Amino acid sequence: MNRAREWFKARRAARTEGWRRTDALVRAVVCGLGLVTVGMLFHRLELVLVGLPLVIGLLLTPAPVGTPTVVSRPHPDTVDAAVDATVAVTVAPGEGAAFTALRMPMPATPGTGPVHLLPAVEGEVRTKAVWQAWGHSIYLRPDYLFAGQDGLYMFGPVVGVAAHHTVLPPVDPIPPGPLPPRAAGLVGAHRSARPGDGMELRDIRPFRSGDRLRRVDWRVSLRAAAASDGTLAPGTLHVRERHAEADADIVVALDTRLDVDRSVEQWNARTVGADTRPGGSLDLGVRAASSLSAMFLRQGDRVGLIDLGHPRGGVPVGSGRRHLQRIRHQLVHTARRVAGSGDPILNQAQVPKGATVMVLSPFLDDELVGLVTRLTRRGGLVVAIDLLPAELTPDRTTPWGPAVVSILRAEHEVRIRALEEHGVVVLKWESGPPVGALLRAVRRRRRS
Repeated sequence: MNRAREWFKARRAARTEGWRRTDALVRAVVCGLGLVTVGMLFHRLELVLVGLPLVIGLLLTPAPVGTPTVVSRPHPDTVDAAVDATVAVTVAPGEGAAFTALRMPMPATPGTGPVHLLPAVEGEVRTKAVWQAWGHSIYLRPDYLFAGQDGLYMFGPVVGVAAHHTVLPPVDPIPPGPLPPRAAGLVGAHRSARPGDGMELRDIRPFRSGDRLRRVDWRVSLRAAAASDGTLAPGTLHVRERHAEADADIVVALDTRLDVDRSVEQWNARTVGADTRPGGSLDLGVRAASSLSAMFLRQGDRVGLIDLGHPRGGVPVGSGRRHLQRIRHQLVHTARRVAGSGDPILNQAQVPKGATVMVLSPFLDDELVGLVTRLTRRGGLVVAIDLLPAELTPDRTTPWGPAVVSILRAEHEVRIRALEEHGVVVLKWESGPPVGALLRAVRRRRRS
């Protein structure tokens, strides 16, 4: 009787603390009592000898006590995409637990994640993770279940506390390239339109009052003197004039109003559990904007960001490593607010005079084409980076799917041709475009 009273008291405490009996315990008790009852009714001693030890063993098995916990280790608020990270959780099984079933759903593992069966030992469990997708995501959510000896008692399953963090867009290496002249700024990597102290030759002209003697080109001056009377008369002395070196201003304008991928059928569908479509136009645009910003900032240029869907979502031009982190954070923030409609907005105050503007968009509306062509009238270089997938899959739920794709393609080609006719450089961003070679070609064309 005392054993039975203690057993029921332990079970009551276990229910209060969270431990509960499993179906295996219930089946074992029912089976043991059934064997004892049948053996006594039919006078079968072998049934009683089998069922009685089973019931006594279950009554003598103590229930686990305590509250097991699984806590994730503190993590950084921001991480870089495609970078290995160590994920760790601290396991405290309590007293009486035999094994632990641990599952750690993460973006690195598809689905809900595998279940790991581990001994119930207090300590730390670590694993490696790689976040391929950028954005605001779940860093770790440890789901766990604890069980006692022979699986007779169970604690859980418990859905762990989700820890969130921000995954910054990756920075892909892009070969650098020269930019057109910038008429203002401090000493930097690119030439300016004004003369000054630099490395690149601008012109050779006759000597004027105020020129320094170290700039005199004696070869040209002697040839000019030989062409006259052989003396250095006024007008025969020539000097070398060079381009002043100055910083370049680059403005990256990202179209966040649309997010399309190859399947036209999924254009109106909302992606569950992610900010953008993996491999879509917005995902490609964010990665391209991050890589371009890193490339130009590495050269010492000044880079700014414009959100064409939200006028207040941009970043003014700046320089330095911290400015790159600011741009990457803003890219993650602006990509969460896909409007799906509305006209693009770009104020003239957002673009410094003489800056190079790079517009990243799938170019599916005429309003953006008109906005880009108006930018070219200010005299700066405008580069349009097309993010529309090269191949579009028609909607199979309607017989008009192929016709819709044909119309989309035709309208898109007309818009691209209109941009090129207005002097806009159009680039198809696929797998690592040669931005440096493109800028060199544009520079040679603008010189001619």
